[in-house]
Amino acid sequence: MAEKKIKRGAQIYQLKVTLNDVRPAIWRRFQADGDISLVELHRCIQAVMDWKNCHMHEFVIKGEKYGMPDGGGEEVFDVKVYDGKKYKLSELVAQGDSFIYIYDFGDDWRHTVEVEEVLTVEARARYPRCVDGARACPPEDCGGPWGYEEMLEALKNPDHREYKHYREWLGGEFDPEGFDLNKVNGFFRKFSK
Repeated sequence: MAEKKIKRGAQIYQLKVTLNDVRPAIWRRFQADGDISLVELHRCIQAVMDWKNCHMHEFVIKGEKYGMPDGGGEEVFDVKVYDGKKYKLSELVAQGDSFIYIYDFGDDWRHTVEVEEVLTVEARARYPRCVDGARACPPEDCGGPWGYEEMLEALKNPDHREYKHYREWLGGEFDPEGFDLNKVNGFFRKFSK
């Protein structure tokens, strides 16, 4: 998702994304043009959460599902799924609304997305941009919230039978408290050039 200059008068959505079923909370606050498609919103969430876009995703907004319909149609496992490329964020939600973003149907990472505010464009600002957050996102393929909890427990104790396995799998250290706002915004800037 490229960071871009937005037209004067555009609506900027400030969103808070919180990863469900993980304590303490892992969350991000970011701002994006309300006219982005749900596919572009998916890319923004991938960037701010530091996911790697290796799995399928879906939005559940007001009881309807949006994502990538199977085989070009709108039915996935006999459930209607609307094509996320065809819908803009501003068409579906307003300030005060919340919805669900699901990533990786195997690990089942569920996120609550809240529309905190609808703002006006700031002069010389580039969007999307991350403005705040807390804690590192779990590594891909670690087994969802429950597998992540098991991994963190093992990493606390060098005598744990899985400690060495997780250290090797992670390629070294993992800081669950780490969050780098500059890294996230650097990702957006990198693709705007």
